[in-house]
Order: sequence, then C-alpha cells, then structure tokens
Amino acid sequence: MATTNDLKNGMVLNLDGQLWAVTEFQHVKPGKGGAFVRTTLKNVLSGKVVDRTFNAGTKVDTATVDKRNMTYLYKDGTDFVFMDGETYDQIHVPTETVGGGADYLLENTEVVVAVHEGTPLYVELPVTLELVVQHTDPGLQGDRSTGGTKPATLETGAQIQVPLFVNTGDKLKVDTRDGRYLGRAN
Repeated sequence: MATTNDLKNGMVLNLDGQLWAVTEFQHVKPGKGGAFVRTTLKNVLSGKVVDRTFNAGTKVDTATVDKRNMTYLYKDGTDFVFMDGETYDQIHVPTETVGGGADYLLENTEVVVAVHEGTPLYVELPVTLELVVQHTDPGLQGDRSTGGTKPATLETGAQIQVPLFVNTGDKLKVDTRDGRYLGRAN
C-alpha cells in the first residue's frame, strides 16, 4: 500500500483487480478546497490509457512488478521462450503478450520481461535493433533522386519501408516501436 503522495512514473497500481502503470502525475493544490493528484494511467495488459484523479493522501494498492533482463531463445508453438541470465530459468511467453515486438525478435536478443506473480505482463525490446534485409527489389537507376521508399523483408520476416538504395543483404538499424528504417548499420 502507498498513498497518492508517493506516486512516481512507472509505478504499477492494482486498481479494481487490474494493473495500471502511472505514465504521468501532477499534484494540484487549488486556492480553494483540498489538494488532489491528477494522473494518466496505462493498462499494463490492454494498453488502454485513462485519466484519473485522486484526493491527496488516498491509499492506493501497489503491485510488485519484477522486471528481469532475459534472452530470447526460440519459438515453441505459439509461445516464445525466454531465459533469465542470472538463474537460467526459462519462461514461456504467449504471442499476445509479446505483441508487435515478435516481428523483430531474433534468437539471443536481450530483452526486459516484466513479471507479476509468475505471469509475464509484457516484453520490452531494445529501441533499435540491427537486422539484415533478406529480400528487397533492386532500385532502378535514376530512382535515387526521388527519395521514395520500397518494401523490404527482414531476416525476422517483418516487412518495413526502406529507401530505394537499400539492397538485399544490407544490415539496417530498425526502430522496434514502429518499424521505421533508421539507417544502415556499420
């Protein structure tokens, strides 16, 4: 248990049986009336974002979320298998929990897995990953000045848009949050 005065960004609250992460909070002391705390909460499982106001000093139930550095090993049916680097424990994470990050997971990728009471909540990938282009159509001579893009398939199977000068076999930096091309990797 904590009070609303103890809220911090990233703290996870257990409200009405659901887990909510605090993304923003603001203590407000109006000239008239009691102080209150205005918060923006994000549902850990569904991603839904809501604004909620609490009276100052109200008790809220905090949830213990254990964030562990893990290594992606392999895909087992519909589950992804991750290994804890310290204890060598392996956990199975369903595809729905991994979400869109599944498109950019390569074996031996280091990720952060958030676990609450033995249940994996979400998987945080590094913001940028270096991936090899498995296939893309060659750019035509003269196309380079237009600044256009073309589709490319990465080694993980993900499809992204890349500039026309990118060729099959090039190693690229990709933003795992939205699949944007960030440049060539050295």
